[in-house]
Amino acid sequence: MKTAAALAAAAALLLAGCSGGSGNGGATGGTNTGGSSTGGTGKGTVALTIAKPDGAITTESHNPYLGDTSASMYGYRQVMFETMALVNTADNSVVTPRLASSVEWNDDYTELTVTAREGVTWHDGKPFTIDDIVGTFDMYLDGRLTDSAALNYLGADVDGSTATLKFKDSKFVKRGSVLHVPIVPKHIWDNIDDPSTAPLTGEGEAIGTGPYTLSSWTTQAVTLKANPDWWGGELAVPELHYVSYGDNAALTTALATGDADWAQAFLPQIQKSFLEVDDANRQLITPTAGAATLFLNLTRKPFDNPALREALAWTIDRSAYVDIAREGASAVVDSVTGLGPSLQKDVIDEFAGQVYTVDIEKAKTILTDAGYTGVGTALVDPDGEKVTFSVSVPAGWSDWNTEQALLAEELKQLGIEVTIDQPDWGGWDEARQQATFGAIIHWLDGEGAWGVYDSIMGTRWIDKDKNTAQFNFGRYDNPAVDEALAAYATADSDEARLAAMTTIQKAFVKDIPAIPLGAHPLIGLFNERSYTGWPTEDNMYASADPTQAEITMVLQNLKPVS
Repeated sequence: MKTAAALAAAAALLLAGCSGGSGNGGATGGTNTGGSSTGGTGKGTVALTIAKPDGAITTESHNPYLGDTSASMYGYRQVMFETMALVNTADNSVVTPRLASSVEWNDDYTELTVTAREGVTWHDGKPFTIDDIVGTFDMYLDGRLTDSAALNYLGADVDGSTATLKFKDSKFVKRGSVLHVPIVPKHIWDNIDDPSTAPLTGEGEAIGTGPYTLSSWTTQAVTLKANPDWWGGELAVPELHYVSYGDNAALTTALATGDADWAQAFLPQIQKSFLEVDDANRQLITPTAGAATLFLNLTRKPFDNPALREALAWTIDRSAYVDIAREGASAVVDSVTGLGPSLQKDVIDEFAGQVYTVDIEKAKTILTDAGYTGVGTALVDPDGEKVTFSVSVPAGWSDWNTEQALLAEELKQLGIEVTIDQPDWGGWDEARQQATFGAIIHWLDGEGAWGVYDSIMGTRWIDKDKNTAQFNFGRYDNPAVDEALAAYATADSDEARLAAMTTIQKAFVKDIPAIPLGAHPLIGLFNERSYTGWPTEDNMYASADPTQAEITMVLQNLKPVS
C-alpha cells in the first residue's frame, strides 16, 4: 500500500519548525498601513485583504465545484470547503492529510482508503463523518455532480470511520485531483436539486468545515470570519477580506500602499513597484510541473516541417524569457524532453543532461541541410515559400507580450519574419481552440510529467466533430503516443510506467511538437507587517498563492508580529 503517513509526519514537522515565523519574520520597516497587531503568539487583530485583478465580480455563487463562481474567482472557496488531503505544489510526494486523517492507495492506484478525521464539525455545528466523504463522491456516481476531471468513481466500501473509494482505472496521474475534491455536507447536499449549478445562496447552504466562514458578500468585497470551532486550532487572522481590482496596475498600487495584503499576480518591475516600497513586502515563487510553452500549429506551414521546429528549439533564448520577460519569476526549461527543473527525476536515462542552448550556427545548418534557402537573411522553405508566422498572446499579458518581442528579434537571426498578434481574450480563445493561429504562448495542464506531455501531445483534448481543442493546441497526432499516455495513466507498476514514458519522451525529442520556455510557477505576494510564519524559499511547506487550497496551511501557520 502507498501510505501518506510518513509524508504527513514530515509535513507536520515542517509546520512545527516554521511556526515561529518565516526567514524574514518580524519585519516591520516602512509604513504600517496594515493596521495594528497584538504581540505574542496568540490571536491577532488585523484582517488580511486578499486581492485579484479580475475586474468586477457581479454574481454571487459559493459552489466550490464551479470555476466561474464568485467563490472560485475571488478564491474564498479554498478557506470554506476543505479536501481529504493537500498535495504540496513544490513537491507532489509530500501529502498532508486534512479532513482524512490518513490516506492510503493500493498498489495500482484504483482504490483509496481514507479515515475521517475525528473532532471536525461543519459550520452549522453538525458533526463531520465518513458519510460526508462518501456522499460527496457518490454525487459523481449518480450523475448529480459532473465528473469534469474524469475520476471514474465506482463507489465505496465503508467500515466504521474508514472508507475505500474505488475507481474504474488507475489514478496514479490524478492523485491530486482525487485528494483535492472539495468535501461537502451530505445533510445539505442531499437536498440540493442540481449540485453542478446550485449557487448556494440560500439560508444555511454555504456550509463547509474550513477555517473561515462566510460573513458578508457584496460586489465590492467578500468578508469571511475565523471559525472558532475549526479542528485545526486557533487562527491568528480574525478576518479575510476578498476584493477584485480592475487590472494589474490597480492591484500593484493596492499592494504597494497596503490596501491589499496578499495576492497572486505577475507584477512588472516588481522590485521598484512592490518589494522596495516596504521592506516587509515579500514575493515567493513556487515551481510547478507546468511551463509557459510555445505551441506551434502543426496543421499548417511553416510548422509542418520538423526541421524548422528543431531550428527554433536551438534559436529561442529561454534565459531571456526568464530574465527579461518574467523578470526572474520563473526557471529555464531547456531539457530536450521539455520537462522543467522539478521533473528531472522523470527524464529517462537516454536524455539525462541533454539540453537546448542558443546555437544559431547549428540551427542554420539544420535548415540548410533540410533544403531551406535564404538562411539568416530571408528564409525560404523547400517549396519556395517565404517563412513567416505570427505569435499570438492576449493584449495586456505583459510578460508574454514581452516574450513576443523577444521571439521576433531572436528569429530574425534565421531570416524569419515574426508578426506580433495581441488580440482580446475572446479572439485569442477562439483561435487557440480552432487552430487558426500560427503560434501561441500558453500554459500546461495536469499533474507531473504525464500532465506536461498530455497537454502538448494527447489527442483526447481534441473534439474533431466541433473542430476544437482544449489543450494540444498544435494538434499533434501520434497514435503510439496516445497509447503510451493511456498506458502510463493506467499502469500498475513502475516498470510499465517507465516503458510508456520512454515512448512518450522519444517522440517528443524527435518531433518537437511544442517548445516549453520556462516554468510556470505560482507567485505569492504578501507583507509581513502584521503576521509571520509565511512559507519561504527555505521552508516551502506550501505555496504562498492565496488562490490555492494550500492557503489553509499558511493561515494555520501565521502568528502575530511580536
